[in-house]
Amino acid sequence: MRDEYDFSGARSIKDVPALARLQAESLGKERITIRLDADVLAWFRGRVVGGGNYQTLINEVLRGHIAESEGTLERTLRRIIREELHAG
Repeated sequence: MRDEYDFSGARSIKDVPALARLQAESLGKERITIRLDADVLAWFRGRVVGGGNYQTLINEVLRGHIAESEGTLERTLRRIIREELHAG
């Protein structure tokens, strides 16, 4: 390793299309480390089609679960309110 490096001739990320694309795709995402069971990963990897990737698929499944869970709470609250209104 050198003590110093000269980056004066380096190009900006926006000047390198592949890097600019990667940076744009990463906006709003956070890199984490997570341990998943091997069979769970194998399941997701086995269902990737059309050039997608298993991480995107896992993200979509988690988003669907969140939406369903929130919808379940809302449906439950609406049912309880209806029951209470009809009981009174």
